[in-house]
Amino acid sequence: MQTRRDDVIVAGLAALAITIHVAESALPSPLPGVKPGLANVVTLVALVLFGWATAAWVAFLRVLVGSLFIGTFLSPAFMLSFTGALCSILVLGAVGRWAKGSGLLAPGPVGLGVLASMAHMFGQFYAAYWLFIPHKALFHLLPVLMTAALLFGIISGLIAASMINYLQSATNQSLLKLSR
Repeated sequence: MQTRRDDVIVAGLAALAITIHVAESALPSPLPGVKPGLANVVTLVALVLFGWATAAWVAFLRVLVGSLFIGTFLSPAFMLSFTGALCSILVLGAVGRWAKGSGLLAPGPVGLGVLASMAHMFGQFYAAYWLFIPHKALFHLLPVLMTAALLFGIISGLIAASMINYLQSATNQSLLKLSR
């Protein structure tokens, strides 16, 4: 059961992710569907620091509320964004369960960023294919899109790792001050 503190954390992370999502929507795109995905950094931070359920809430609130703010709710852009977020969060959940079940360590923020980004792009690509452009020529774009996802996943993971280190360090500093 979530506490009030947990709700505040989810709301704050979701607000940050929504803000980044809306700001990023104004950026020009070199290819359709290719954006840095910086709002996903917040999802990664939520996943590492607070768990899968919080990350899922942050991801879905970002997509839903962000689409309402930029006017894409229930549009093709929303469908693609939602499908990408769904695939991404499902892959992150599967990796977390696999790591727990096998006794192995889960990937770090960079590995999670790459997995999430590639799952997001894969989900968007197949949603675009099945819903909007069912043409075999679309598959010629897949290597380019997945390469972009790999690069942006690495960047997102590095940013998330930096944020996580900072937040954990700040928390430890606060605890040290309280113990004196």
